[in-house]
Amino acid sequence: MNLLRKKSINKLILESQQKSGLKKALGALDLTALGIGAIIGTGIFVLTGVAAAEYAGPALVLSFVISGIACAFAALVYAEFASMVPVAGSAYTYSYAALGEFFAWIIGWDLMLEYALACSTVAIGWSGYFVKLLQGLGVNLPAWGTLSAGSGGLVNIPALAIALLITWLLSLGVKESTRVNNIIVAVKLFAVLVFIVVAIFYVKPANWQPFMPYGWNGVFRGAAIVFFAYIGFDAVSTAAEEVKNPQKDLPRGIIASLIVCTVLYIIVTAILTGAVSYTKLNVSAPIALALQVMHQNWAAGIISIGALGGITTVLLVMLYGQTRVFYAMSRDGLLPKIFSETHPIHKTPNKSTWLTGIIVAIVAGLTPIDVLAEMVNIGTMAAFVFVSIAVIVLRKSQPDLPRAFRCPGVPVVPLLAALFSLFLMFKLPGATWIRFLVWLFIGLLIYFFYGYRHSNLNKEAKANVD
Repeated sequence: MNLLRKKSINKLILESQQKSGLKKALGALDLTALGIGAIIGTGIFVLTGVAAAEYAGPALVLSFVISGIACAFAALVYAEFASMVPVAGSAYTYSYAALGEFFAWIIGWDLMLEYALACSTVAIGWSGYFVKLLQGLGVNLPAWGTLSAGSGGLVNIPALAIALLITWLLSLGVKESTRVNNIIVAVKLFAVLVFIVVAIFYVKPANWQPFMPYGWNGVFRGAAIVFFAYIGFDAVSTAAEEVKNPQKDLPRGIIASLIVCTVLYIIVTAILTGAVSYTKLNVSAPIALALQVMHQNWAAGIISIGALGGITTVLLVMLYGQTRVFYAMSRDGLLPKIFSETHPIHKTPNKSTWLTGIIVAIVAGLTPIDVLAEMVNIGTMAAFVFVSIAVIVLRKSQPDLPRAFRCPGVPVVPLLAALFSLFLMFKLPGATWIRFLVWLFIGLLIYFFYGYRHSNLNKEAKANVD
């Protein structure tokens, strides 16, 4: 078995030009907004409170810095690949060109874990803010319909509903989806700025003491958890085949969105833990809670609306990214053709979008949020490790390939990206590792019983032998 058979970059680009049914409609600003739309959401509006209360305390600022550095290295690697291989599929496609089909499948399978479960996690976070917003208006929904069975309810209906609504929006077309995303991104950035301007006057340095109540181990555990907050910049690269000028605009979108979000995360975390004791932040809506403690209910209302919008865009971009990875894998023969069939009018992978959206909705309605977040993190970190290795391999094996953006400091920067990601992976709980390995095992079974035999490269090899 030839597990390491590769697709040449020229062939990948040629296939995308000849076979792509996707519409080129996005520019640099759209991509930056996609990145911000994916990054600022559940991480800042939900996980900051939990991570501060249970893992890092006020030192959560350092956790965000550590995760931000790890993602910065990875972002530079992604930017080089995105400029060199402007093809749908993100890390899966990059690995196919550099490491071979077997590793590409593992990455594609990991990306399913990242995007699909991230969508479900985000939908649950959206539900928490939605329920809290209704409570503020005097409407109390029953627990059985707003919590999963594992969280004390029966089914999380708001989470299920928002997943299906976003699925419908994505099925209409990429330009329509990004137009909605751009508007909501502006709203949530305004909400974050409102929090900063209002809450900074309530900061009490005493709340930062003790600064590191759980020690450095807590800081690193916190970094492994809030890593989820940065997931999203890599989703920008999945839009490659729908970008007008991918070689230039993809790197700009990836790097710009990460810089904006890192700065905002650090500022918001410092103010949040300075305004309210970290011991009180273990809630589903910590920023809204902080403003209520300050008796700034008007601002809490704006934050809740901004959080709802912000989390909505994360769900939109993650679900979008998942369908484009499916699209690329299906076009290569590793998944059934239904995943790469596009709508004749909307130019979207319509069937794949609805299939993915329905699965995401079911998982969001029935699964607790903490289990999902940790699974998303480990899948993403694994993808970062493989992509970082892949960029080093391609620099050595094909140094003359045109690169509109070159990652600086190769091989040091990619190695640091891989090492940071591995370090944070090992800070996740053992139960998360067990679930991850089970997921990989299932993926390998699917590859060997379906993907390998139906791969386009396998069909070509058989044709040449015949």
